[in-house]
Amino acid sequence: MDALEALGTEIVFGLPGVHNLPLWEALGETRIKLVGVRHEQTAGYAADGYARATGKLGVALVTTGPGAANTLGAVGEAMASAAPVLVIATDIPSTLRRPGVVRGVLHETSDQQAMFAPVTKGGFTVRAADQVGTTLHRAARLALLPQSGPVYLGVPTDYLRESVPHRRPPAPHRKPDVDVPDLARAEAMLSDARNPLIWAGGGALRSGAGDAIGALAEKLAAPVITTFAARGLLPLDHPCLAPNPVHTPEVGELWDEADVVLAIGTDFDGLMTQNWRMPKPPQLIAVNVDADDAAKNYQPDLTLVGDARSIVERLLPKQRPGLDDITLRLAGIGRRVRQRIRDEEPQAYDFLSTLDEVLPTDAVLVSDMCVAGYWVGGFHRVRAPRKLAYPMGWGTLGYGFPASLGAAAAGTGRAICITGDGGFLYGCGDLATLAQEQLPVTVVLVDDGGYGMLRYDQDREGLPHRGVDWDSPDFVGLARSFGVHADRVSGFGRAFRRLLGEFVESDEPNVLVVKAKLKPPLNTSPRWYRT
Repeated sequence: MDALEALGTEIVFGLPGVHNLPLWEALGETRIKLVGVRHEQTAGYAADGYARATGKLGVALVTTGPGAANTLGAVGEAMASAAPVLVIATDIPSTLRRPGVVRGVLHETSDQQAMFAPVTKGGFTVRAADQVGTTLHRAARLALLPQSGPVYLGVPTDYLRESVPHRRPPAPHRKPDVDVPDLARAEAMLSDARNPLIWAGGGALRSGAGDAIGALAEKLAAPVITTFAARGLLPLDHPCLAPNPVHTPEVGELWDEADVVLAIGTDFDGLMTQNWRMPKPPQLIAVNVDADDAAKNYQPDLTLVGDARSIVERLLPKQRPGLDDITLRLAGIGRRVRQRIRDEEPQAYDFLSTLDEVLPTDAVLVSDMCVAGYWVGGFHRVRAPRKLAYPMGWGTLGYGFPASLGAAAAGTGRAICITGDGGFLYGCGDLATLAQEQLPVTVVLVDDGGYGMLRYDQDREGLPHRGVDWDSPDFVGLARSFGVHADRVSGFGRAFRRLLGEFVESDEPNVLVVKAKLKPPLNTSPRWYRT
């Protein structure tokens, strides 16, 4: 706990177990706030939500064996979305461990650290009691080092009862700026482009490169397309910000016309590129902390390796004319996209319009893997960086509600959770956490009586509904049974707008159940337009 305090940790999420109770004792003597959750997966997701809302390290404290294993789904999402999460899990006592043998100690696994290997940046297991603090610092540094991601730390439980000399934590060290070859060549390529385009990903947002990218875009008169992970990178009124998403033909034509694309902090994953059906541009310049990551899907013509903000600030291409023209064109594309939504799915248009109108300016939207969440991830106009958490890294159903607890605990604004009935049931027991902590969360629970996206897939194939329909529980009664205020509406009309406006202005947690069925948007794979 001394090591966590030295790292500036303000809050941790966890669940007690027989092996990790000493951590709870030690937490009581610190300034760190403990949010006790009802499932270890929630601890992982909440740490992820906190990390995405703040950019800081999210910490989950769990117990040995099954407690640690329960976090794996959440840790996989953090890995795929580059969320800096530290999972601290106890392990069986070192005195009872026999190499190569599973003896049957309570909660024993043959190699607990190895369980986390496929879904983490790295893992550490403490080898001696006096190494707990230093090993924790190493794990935290790795989690925060670009590209950030989750890290596992295992601590044999007997070490937590030992007394050791206090050790001063290692001093943080900053990597010096390094020379970036080919800057001049990149500047020339951008200066000579007829139709330059900037594609900004999550790495650009995490590096704080928004202002630098905005200034460069204006200089180049280049539209900026943001990925799911980069929503909010530029202000909504920026003259070069393209509407969401690139999955609409209106926005996709910007990519098709570009002769030079500057890709910043992105790996061009399948979900953004419609499984790489987008053609490689004639010339591609990549800015990335990892050259291999930059090249794994589209081979760049030029790669600038380093921090996104630092490199973009050093790019000085010639001033290009045409800023007013591109601004007018992007405004026209935005109108066409909004008209498409209104024509194809009026309920989604009402839903998105209400979010635009009634959400507080500092609200953090946390979406689940559900049809309403897909509309938010694709089309919601995010007002600032770190104001949208969307689990399209790994695509983990059940992310939204527990992650919203972490986002709300961060204190950066009221968390608005957009979830479906299926995803909410994954973690509904943490309504107890919501009530106990009185976290500022509004849950918008869209109840369509089953797995709406999968039902759409079956309908599209002409298949009978199997496993996708159910009679929903009384979600309002469920929430109220935990002491959480709740109400229900049908559809996304005036009643929804009025109640949501009231709920988001409240100081208390609440749940708004919406009985509605939405058609999936164009950013879901069955509706991709590129073939």
